[in-house]
Amino acid sequence: MKPKTKCIFCSIIKDELGAVRVFENSDFIAFMDKYPINKGHALVLPKNHHESIFTMRDDEVGKLFSTVSFLSKGIMKALDAKGLNIGQNNGKAANQIVPHVHVHIIPRYSYDSPNGRWPSRNLISDEELEKIAEKIRASLTVDGIRAR
Repeated sequence: MKPKTKCIFCSIIKDELGAVRVFENSDFIAFMDKYPINKGHALVLPKNHHESIFTMRDDEVGKLFSTVSFLSKGIMKALDAKGLNIGQNNGKAANQIVPHVHVHIIPRYSYDSPNGRWPSRNLISDEELEKIAEKIRASLTVDGIRAR
């Protein structure tokens, strides 16, 4: 029998591994992608482990995507993005690398794909990710109150 591998995202949620966090509440967490497609690329995921959206209740999926919408608005505002892509993969055939439900929020800029192709992923330092995350956190408001 194959040993169960530890979920990297569960380790981040439990603070066993570091990540540059953007948002957190009792149900969800968002952090910066360490290898972003573009500046501001963030991941949003439920704190409860689910390998795919198919094991989540419909109301949980709804809350996940409400959180994605909330964070997307903050990312667009903070980084002056001109658009964004939202991506969510389920299963190896769909290129899901980490088997824990997560949604990619990828800000897009008018200069990022002059040839119509996706920008390449890049490694960004934690210091740079933290600067970007602080801009995003500062733009997140709920009823006029800054969210944390």
